[in-house]
Amino acid sequence: MKTDPRRERRARGWMLAPLAAVAMPAVLAAHEVRPAYLELTEMSAGRFEVLWKQPVLADAEPGLIRRLPLRPAFPAHCREAGRALPEVTASALIERWTIDCGAGGLGDAPIEIAGLPRTLTDVLLRVRFRDGASLDHLLRPEAPRVAVSPETNGGMAVPAYLRLGVEHLLFGFDHILFVVGLMFLVRRPLQLVQVVTAFTAAHSITLALSTLGVVTLSQRPVEAVIALSILYLAVELTRGAGRAGGADGAGGAGGPGDERWSPARSPWAIAFGFGLLHGFGFAGALADIGLPEQARAMALLLFNVGVEIGQLMIVGVLLALLYGLRVRRAPLPAVAVQAPIYVMGTVAAYWFLERVLSMAPPIR
Repeated sequence: MKTDPRRERRARGWMLAPLAAVAMPAVLAAHEVRPAYLELTEMSAGRFEVLWKQPVLADAEPGLIRRLPLRPAFPAHCREAGRALPEVTASALIERWTIDCGAGGLGDAPIEIAGLPRTLTDVLLRVRFRDGASLDHLLRPEAPRVAVSPETNGGMAVPAYLRLGVEHLLFGFDHILFVVGLMFLVRRPLQLVQVVTAFTAAHSITLALSTLGVVTLSQRPVEAVIALSILYLAVELTRGAGRAGGADGAGGAGGPGDERWSPARSPWAIAFGFGLLHGFGFAGALADIGLPEQARAMALLLFNVGVEIGQLMIVGVLLALLYGLRVRRAPLPAVAVQAPIYVMGTVAAYWFLERVLSMAPPIR
C-alpha cells in the first residue's frame, strides 16, 4: 500500500511536537541530571577518606556556579576529622575530607544523600574497605540511602552503569533531539536500521576512546558542537532535506535536478559522523564518575548498552506514535510539518549560544 508522503511528513511533525514541548522548559537545566559521585576509602580501622563530586553549571555572574542542594550524610557516630579546600572544575565541584567512625566502622547505619529526592540526579556510591571488599551502589531520588558494610557486597556491582547509560540518554535532551531529527530523514525500515546502527557504532567508538584516555576532548566545546549538529540538522530539514528521499529515498533537497548534497541522500553518513561527536558527549557523564578499576571494560560496555537501550526506547515510542497517526488517518494541518522543526532549531541555537558564551572569559 502506497503512503502519502505529505501525510507521513505531517505525522512525523506531530511526532516531534510533544518532545519539543518537553525540551523547551528543560533548556535552562539541560545538564542537571548528570550523576554525582561519592567515594569512601577506608585508610585505617573505621577511618575513611571521602571524595564528593557534584555537577555544577556556570552562573551568569562571573565567578559564581550553580549546583543542586545535595549533601552526603553519614551515620551519626561518624565525625569529621579533616577537610581539604574544595576544587571547582568546568563541570564539577570536588570536595575531599576525612571521617572517623570508630572501631565499629560504618556499621549498619545508612549513608544518605540529603536533598536527592527533590532532584532528577543519581549518585554513584563507591565504598572500598581495607580488606579488599567493595561496594558500588546507585542512589536514586526514590532511594537516597543505603546501609553499607564489608558484608553488604563482596564484589563490583557494575550493573549500576547500565542504568546510568539509560538515564543519560533519556534525560539528555540534546541527544534525543538529534535522534529524532535523524528519523525525519528516513522513509524506509532499512534506512532506519542503517541510521540507528551507524549512530550506535560511531558513539561507541568515541565513548570507548575518550573514557579509556586514548583520545580526549574538552567537554565544553564538545557540548557546543553537539548543539550545532542539531541546529544543522534542523536547518536542513526546514530547507526540504526531509523531502529529498521521498518514498524511495532518491533525489536531492531541491528536486531531481538539484546537485547540492543533502543529508537525506546519506542519512547513515550524517548519523555516523555526528555520532562520533556525540560519543564524546556521552563520555562526559563517565568522566564525572570514572570507571571501576577492577571492571573497567564491563562497566564501559554496560554504560554503552544502557545508552543504546535509551536510544531504542525513544525510537520505539516515536514509531508507535507514527503508526497510530497512520491508522487514524486524521487530517493534519500543514504547520505540523515545519513548526516542530523550527522549535528544534530554536532550542539547539539557544544551547549553542549558551555553551559558546560559557567558554568566554569573564569581562573585568
